[in-house]
Amino acid sequence: MTPSPEVPAAEAPYRIDPAGGCPHAVNARLRAHGAVAPVVLPGDVPGMLVLGHDALKEFLAHPDVAKDARHFTALTEGRIPDGWPLRTFATVRGMTTADGADHQRLRSLVGRAFTARRVEALRPRVEELTDELLDGVAEEAAAHGVVELRKRFALPLPMRVICELFGVDEEFRTRLHHLSSQVVSTRTRPEDAVAANKEMVAVLAQVAAARERDPGDDLTSALLAAREADGDRLAQEELIGTLILFVIAGHETTLNLITNAVRALCGHRDQLALVRAGEASWEDVVEETLRWDSPVSYFPFRYPTRDLTVDGTLIPQGTLVLAGYSGAGRDTAAHGPDADRFDILRPARRRHLSLGHGPHYCLGASLARLEATVALERLFTRFPDLDLAVPDGELPAHAGFVGNSVRELPVRPGRDAGHR
Repeated sequence: MTPSPEVPAAEAPYRIDPAGGCPHAVNARLRAHGAVAPVVLPGDVPGMLVLGHDALKEFLAHPDVAKDARHFTALTEGRIPDGWPLRTFATVRGMTTADGADHQRLRSLVGRAFTARRVEALRPRVEELTDELLDGVAEEAAAHGVVELRKRFALPLPMRVICELFGVDEEFRTRLHHLSSQVVSTRTRPEDAVAANKEMVAVLAQVAAARERDPGDDLTSALLAAREADGDRLAQEELIGTLILFVIAGHETTLNLITNAVRALCGHRDQLALVRAGEASWEDVVEETLRWDSPVSYFPFRYPTRDLTVDGTLIPQGTLVLAGYSGAGRDTAAHGPDADRFDILRPARRRHLSLGHGPHYCLGASLARLEATVALERLFTRFPDLDLAVPDGELPAHAGFVGNSVRELPVRPGRDAGHR
């Protein structure tokens, strides 16, 4: 069977394209058959996709749904090869694959760094980095007219913030982004996936070793100190797994969020005008972008610990399940008949699930919101005429179905209004 965007029969699993692409048309067709859809992942691995808003909200918070891969039947029975591109999502040891008290233990070690007060204290540094990057955008625009904004702005901002927060020296950052892109891409060849996972573990072990030799005021040093104080609290594998989680999620998600918000505003100038007129806020833009074009499309993995019926569909115990955030965001049952419309004045715009729900709600949600809000406000203030240099429909899609965005974002910044 080949990947197809055609409407699947109600009983026929949808074969997910490992190359990714815009998910919204497929989501609409799958939702027409129900809030839960059978799917086949790369490597002929069967699973389920929950993509209705209410069904996903129920599923994410259900007490009989686990993240620990020991509940993944196909894996425990040896039917998942080592080179499977998505295997890291299931097997990495850390917060995203832990349940119950173990999850709470790991979450508590880093949670204090992501309180609203501590995140707000990062605002001056985020603003400083944003302005530095926009100076570079201005220089490139003056020289060439067109700037690849994803590479020059949307990527380095969250990457620098998360790396500074975790004490990742600059020498490691470019390599870590390259490796994380391979890890989250669902079209990576098996041998490349294995190599990327091994190298990421090795690089992050170097990061941990550097902080062990030279501790600083960063989270990696704090995690190492916690391990020294109580050696049973954080094993080496858990430390590396925690770093993998935050380095990948801490920049890839916000990178997509900023990229998608810029695309949305350039394609909906009326919405941008509302912000400029003071009728809406940049926070409204961020929340509506999260709903309308979620930075994460189909997130791996959860497993029912017993046979579970969700919105009338049976999900057998041990089944691999994807969280369909991009599908839930445009569910007309939750967001109204105009759910496909980008509307920053939409009522209950924080009702989306794009940052998760339940015990695994995104720990870095406040930081992602801060970074995106500052980035968009300063970008469109400094470059009020900024627009896409290529029609949105011609931009190359993100490589894989986990993330939801485009690979490139060429823009014409136009006149530089300078610093405020």
